[in-house]
Amino acid sequence: MMRGVLLLVLGLAAMASARPDTIVDDKMLDTMDIKMKQFFILKLLNHVMEPVMYKEIEELGKNFKIEENTHLFTRTDVVKQFISFVKTGMLPRGEIFTLHVDRQLKEVVTIFHMLYYAKDFTTFIKTACWMRCYINEGMFVYALTVAVRHREDCKGIILPPPYEIYPFYFVRADVIQKAYMLKMKKGLIDHKLCDFYGIKKTDKDVYIIDENIYDCRTCLNKESKLRYFTDDIDLNTYYYYFHVDYPFWMKDECFDKLRMRRFELTLYMYQQILARYYLERLSVGLDDIKTLSWYKPIKKGYWPWLMYHNGVEMRTRMDNYVMVRDDKIDVMRLVEDYEMIIKEAIIKGFVDINGIRLELTKTEDVEYLGRLIYGKVDKLEKMNKYRVDAYRYLLIIMKSVLGFDTIHSDKYFVAPTVLDHYQTALRDPVFYKLQKRLVDFVILFKRKLPSYTKQDLFFPGVKVENVVVDKLVTYFDDFLMDMTNAVVMTDAEMKKTTSDMKFYVRKRRLNHQPFKVTMDITSDKSADCVVRMFLGPKEDYLGRLIDINKNRLNFVEIDSFLYKLVNGKNTIVRNSIDMHNLVRDRIMTRDLWKKIDTMTDMKDLFMKDLRNFHTGFPTRLLLPKGRVGGMKFMLYVIVTPLRLVDNVDFNFFDVTRKDMVVDFRSTVLLDKMPLGFPFDRYIDVDKFFTTNMKFIDVMIFHKPQKCDMKMRWERWVLKNYNMVDVNRFDSDTYFTDVDIDTKIDRDHTFNF
Repeated sequence: MMRGVLLLVLGLAAMASARPDTIVDDKMLDTMDIKMKQFFILKLLNHVMEPVMYKEIEELGKNFKIEENTHLFTRTDVVKQFISFVKTGMLPRGEIFTLHVDRQLKEVVTIFHMLYYAKDFTTFIKTACWMRCYINEGMFVYALTVAVRHREDCKGIILPPPYEIYPFYFVRADVIQKAYMLKMKKGLIDHKLCDFYGIKKTDKDVYIIDENIYDCRTCLNKESKLRYFTDDIDLNTYYYYFHVDYPFWMKDECFDKLRMRRFELTLYMYQQILARYYLERLSVGLDDIKTLSWYKPIKKGYWPWLMYHNGVEMRTRMDNYVMVRDDKIDVMRLVEDYEMIIKEAIIKGFVDINGIRLELTKTEDVEYLGRLIYGKVDKLEKMNKYRVDAYRYLLIIMKSVLGFDTIHSDKYFVAPTVLDHYQTALRDPVFYKLQKRLVDFVILFKRKLPSYTKQDLFFPGVKVENVVVDKLVTYFDDFLMDMTNAVVMTDAEMKKTTSDMKFYVRKRRLNHQPFKVTMDITSDKSADCVVRMFLGPKEDYLGRLIDINKNRLNFVEIDSFLYKLVNGKNTIVRNSIDMHNLVRDRIMTRDLWKKIDTMTDMKDLFMKDLRNFHTGFPTRLLLPKGRVGGMKFMLYVIVTPLRLVDNVDFNFFDVTRKDMVVDFRSTVLLDKMPLGFPFDRYIDVDKFFTTNMKFIDVMIFHKPQKCDMKMRWERWVLKNYNMVDVNRFDSDTYFTDVDIDTKIDRDHTFNF
């Protein structure tokens, strides 16, 4: 059915009568609208671990000769490089792909460039079809994803969530194994085992398997309390899509105008993830995030319980992992040298990289600092006009110390750790220690800048009179994730291009009840302003009040928006569901497929179901878990005048535009003030507090609910461990069926 719909949409009814080399006419590809493009991309990413099952993609790929069509690309040097890689031999299909191996990184960047520099959408699709047939699956998905997010003629295309494309990064290995067993048995189920494992079958041949978070066999330490947060599929999708929008390796020329202040936003994103993680730690009673030390063992290990599609397990790091080993000394020294270069640059106020002098003294120089930490500095040689990498990526080198060594060139076929994939990195507790070490560079840089003055903070004539917040309540609910792509299809299913058996995994996840924040603001004039709203902790894990300068980087920006104040009283009501750049539960791809097929105008779909689909932070995680009896937090609101950046087209805020494809991560990027303002710099308490800001105390309550997964685990597993209800035996010889002498002569001498 799915194939029939797509062939109808793409106008391929004449496929059977067409010649193999003209099975899809170029004119058909050139005249594709957004709806047709959407279907083609969905097919390219469906069951990527298996051979191509769509005839039109297979024919397009096999009939496209790249060497004979170099003129169809804007950069012939990229085509030559790609052909050279192909002839030398690239990462085979079925092998594991990671950006952290130099050779693999160069290959996948070249693959992206082939897609990005295609002159038109027809060439883009033909190249993608060729790659779908011959290129490593991981490289293909990554390069195509980045290309779709950056090509102008792909604006409006919705990519499937990464957890549906490759579920192995998001679903425990034991759950996928159960799905395979069900497939092998053709759906024949043992009802007793189904109750134990939490397997249900619906009337539409959909099998639902529980991922029981109460199964703690791989929990090595207290950090596992936070797995509901760190393993959250939407949180990891947010981090992955951020990388896709702002790859550390990408040249500036590939970015559109809306992706401004690239590295400042990257630094801010990491700081905000750390702050959000800290709020969650406090909710479960854990202490502060410790900064990673190279010369101390990592006390807390991590067992991911994930497995790649080829059967290789993601590595486990046991407790007390030692980093200073003989095989890591050279890498350790390299990391220390890089860190020293960055620290000296911050302290001196400049750095020389390949003859380029970068200043690090002004507010806007944070962009250069971001390049030093997370990116690279390019030098444009006048003689040959090639870009030369100044040095390797610091973050990759750091991760090579923590996991497998990716620095040495002999590493190609590898078994990466969770840190080596953007879809899984947030799962490992050491990720946050590592990022805190890097965020310390930003803190050092900001400490050299002066504190904000009264003039920076004050908005004359504007006063925040009152802020009222609804009761904040969190809870856990269930979510069904489609993991069908993790299970191999049969030959019959391949011919039908659809799986007869569909597999969902039921996950337990954090959520909160909808709430609204009401702000009463008075103004003596009409003015454009920026409203920022932050949520931060009140007390540390020991219940002590936290000093504002120690606490300022623990505040999470939960909302920021532009607003036009009127003279007099302004009442602003912000609903939690509508706060800036949040995404609701993503629609399943199979449902998206059906919905798009019945639509004529996709504008409503973008504004409702697909709003912030790629950029959004999960709205469920807007609030930390809190506690059953309530937990104290602080809400901070500040209203400042809009200081609009130069050369920005304000029209993209117009919701009546016909080409409504707004993909903007932060409206405060339009304001000249730094991201994180006013908490990004050291606070001079005497000058900080003004009438246009307000702190209020809030309480976050957690509503406990009995989960059937927990009840099942207790009924089947823990019943033999609960010693309270065990009946005692009256005699210590109960199991004895022969006569024995239970008396011992302790004076007896044994001769050996």
